[in-house]
Amino acid sequence: MPEEVGSGDEGLDAVVTAFAKTRDLEARLAGVFRQTFDQLYDGQHTGRYAWDQLYKTEKTHFGTLVEINLRRQFTDLIQDGVKLDYQVGGYDIDCKYSFRMGGWMLPPECFGELLLLCSADDANSEWAVGIVRALPSYLRGGVNRDGKTGLNEDGRHSIYWMFRGSPMAPNVLLQLDPEERQRVFSGRSGQQRVNELFRTATLRRIGRNAVATVAQQDDYMKRVRANGGARSALAPEGILIPGGDYAVHQEIARGLNIDVPQPGEFVSVRVAPATDADPYFVELDGSLWRVSEPGDPLVPAPGLPKVGEHVG
Repeated sequence: MPEEVGSGDEGLDAVVTAFAKTRDLEARLAGVFRQTFDQLYDGQHTGRYAWDQLYKTEKTHFGTLVEINLRRQFTDLIQDGVKLDYQVGGYDIDCKYSFRMGGWMLPPECFGELLLLCSADDANSEWAVGIVRALPSYLRGGVNRDGKTGLNEDGRHSIYWMFRGSPMAPNVLLQLDPEERQRVFSGRSGQQRVNELFRTATLRRIGRNAVATVAQQDDYMKRVRANGGARSALAPEGILIPGGDYAVHQEIARGLNIDVPQPGEFVSVRVAPATDADPYFVELDGSLWRVSEPGDPLVPAPGLPKVGEHVG
């Protein structure tokens, strides 16, 4: 969490202080980067899920989308700038994004100004946001044909990092190995592909956009639910699919000691009958259940309880 820095730069200190006072800052920033990747992939309509599947023009557009999505997310913090993209804490600041850490390209109108520097890496599920003033001594000597330049070593070392290496909701399709991905995408129907995703990617957080990318259908969430979706199709294989939108499902994940799905996510898990001597278990349908281990006989999974409190 950023703190007041006392840098001697009144504007930089004011911007950092404004960010530091913003509620749920880290989670909201992480959500912006996840949203922007998913927005650009548009997996529901394209089947894409990775940065290298994007066209060059789309990659260039990513920074513009980050700028727009930050403004929409932080209406309580960010106003329109007078000269630059934003005004935060009463000071203008320009938003710059680079997929490569340190690769921000700065036009002449940024020179001497405050910069909000952003970077995100979907493959490693991490992102960074920092602030620096683009002082002349922090800029590289040469410029490109558009008059743009970047930060030199002193400039990069002078960035005040509010967050660096912070986690973002994982892209499960990137985490699968090529054979697993091929198996998931080889299904002929959207339902078959969604079933295989939950069968293959057990014990991993699976976001709604991953489901949409695999299903490539308007009613993709129907492919997860019981009554014909993955929950009912995979129950005979012992697979349970709690979702993060409901507190009771999150409690099941905690009881099983698996990753807890967050709102908009699921975690599939193969379960087996348990006893109260097991270290982690939950009670469902009047019986005790634990995470299945290799060698356990296949037992159909119990039903999930009716949902209660909505999360998020």
